[in-house]
Amino acid sequence: CKRNVPAHVMSIIVQMFSFFFLSGRKARTFDLDAIFEQTRRTAIERSQHVLGKFINIVYTITTHLNHSCLLLPFLSIHFNVHPQNPVKKIPATHEITLQHGTKTVSALGLDPSGARLVTGGYDFDVRFWDFAGMDQALQAFRSLQPCECHQIRSLQYSMTGDVILVVSGNAQAKVLDRDGFNVMECVKGDQYIVDMANTKVRLSSAHIYCQIIDSDSFFVLWDLTVRTWDLNSEKKHKSVFKPRSFQGKKVIPTCCTYSRDGKLVAAGCQDGTVQIWDRNLSVHTKFHCRQAHTPGSDISCLTFSYDGMTLATRGGDDTLKTWDIRKFAKPVAVATGLTNYFSMTDCCFSPDDKLLVTGTSVKKDEGQGKLVFFDRTSFQRLYEIEVTNASVVRCLWHPKLNQIMVGTGNGLAKIYYDPAKSHRGAKLCVVKSKRKEKQAELLTQDYIITPHALPMFREARQRSTRKQLEKDRLDPKKSHKPEPPVSGPGRGGRVAAHGGTLSSFIVKNIALDITDDSNPREAILRHAKDALEKPYWIAPAYKKTQPDPLFAEESDEDEEANKEPEWKKRKI
Repeated sequence: CKRNVPAHVMSIIVQMFSFFFLSGRKARTFDLDAIFEQTRRTAIERSQHVLGKFINIVYTITTHLNHSCLLLPFLSIHFNVHPQNPVKKIPATHEITLQHGTKTVSALGLDPSGARLVTGGYDFDVRFWDFAGMDQALQAFRSLQPCECHQIRSLQYSMTGDVILVVSGNAQAKVLDRDGFNVMECVKGDQYIVDMANTKVRLSSAHIYCQIIDSDSFFVLWDLTVRTWDLNSEKKHKSVFKPRSFQGKKVIPTCCTYSRDGKLVAAGCQDGTVQIWDRNLSVHTKFHCRQAHTPGSDISCLTFSYDGMTLATRGGDDTLKTWDIRKFAKPVAVATGLTNYFSMTDCCFSPDDKLLVTGTSVKKDEGQGKLVFFDRTSFQRLYEIEVTNASVVRCLWHPKLNQIMVGTGNGLAKIYYDPAKSHRGAKLCVVKSKRKEKQAELLTQDYIITPHALPMFREARQRSTRKQLEKDRLDPKKSHKPEPPVSGPGRGGRVAAHGGTLSSFIVKNIALDITDDSNPREAILRHAKDALEKPYWIAPAYKKTQPDPLFAEESDEDEEANKEPEWKKRKI
């Protein structure tokens, strides 16, 4: 037994036996073979787990040194452990589709906890999706247009997840809270001042990007410059970075980003250059590559790896490149043939930094937009996902959820996940059944049953006492309910007999119901003889109260005044 069982397990078994035998109690029966087998399996699993971590570390180091081909046979023979295939880590076994609209989804934002997703598009809408509150219907809980009739270009959560930065095609950036209410709006500034350091901001409507980075609430947006702003001071920028060409002329940056630690600010420009500054030194660039991509092709995305050593760039020249920050003169690897029709096409690293993901663009009804996965070290195409028959514009791989969010050119936002490898997020809503919709009664015609409940009659109701509320409940105008039928002798000036209104009572009890409708003239003239013989209701009724009429007599002066002058008389 001592050969197969560890020492601490054997000591526990000996103490257990001695306790039962020496105390004089009846000992419990144990299956020693099962205990030994379980202990042996646990020791093997732990040793394999530790060896697996060690082998993956050694494999990563040797891959960078290009000696993996010599070491792999040794590892596989002596340790019987192979490095894990990175394709198996891609969470792409299941997917859900969120219907944002009918136009391009040009912006995606996911909070750090992974609880809420925001999508923005060319239809000017920003939609909020809550994974914990959604069911299988997959409906957004809020939709708004924060920038009116301007396309949404970028959405970014802060590091704490309490605010969202929204940038559209107009010249002002907005900051919203988690529920979509406005927190701050940047000033528009003077758009015709040449010296960019002396103006507040001069934004271009065609190119704009943003990012919130750290606890100081800085974010970056750009026009002909790259600026850092403080969320607590909307009228003042912190610093200005001015990209320059090789001849020292101004160039337009097309994308910019922070490094993971927030110490570097990188920008890709229209002339194909990539320029990187130290965050605290805005005058001269720290790293500069003149021809990173083809001049004239907009660089659509820059992203840093999680270790901060590699920079990935997605170009408008249908390429994807990786750069080593320490040797920034030449790219480490280049992938071609990746069609790009949008100025905001994304690329991102996997949470373990071993894969690089980007999307491809296609023309309408001419193919399938794909999500392409590359190995970071060898830069080989490891995997592809055909997303839809439209371009793949945005992609986001959340490290906590281990889920991939994709925005497409036909208004869809897709989420890829693996039930075994992903956590929360889309898994929360797919297990909930759809809520039953309340069926409302259908009316053949739109009737206004309670006219005083319309918005035009609504008034701000103040707090009142109980007696006042009871009186208001009886008033149909204040209680917003129709008048009920009156029973009994009547109430409040309303007659109860033969109907609920005074007009119905008169029609029922006076002349119209008594007379014969066949000859209405005779019904009217039957009182004419009494009116001539006894005219009490016409003139005699006013003799006692009215004075006698006195009329003024006409004088000669009045007659002369009434005469028409000679020049007005008609000539014959």
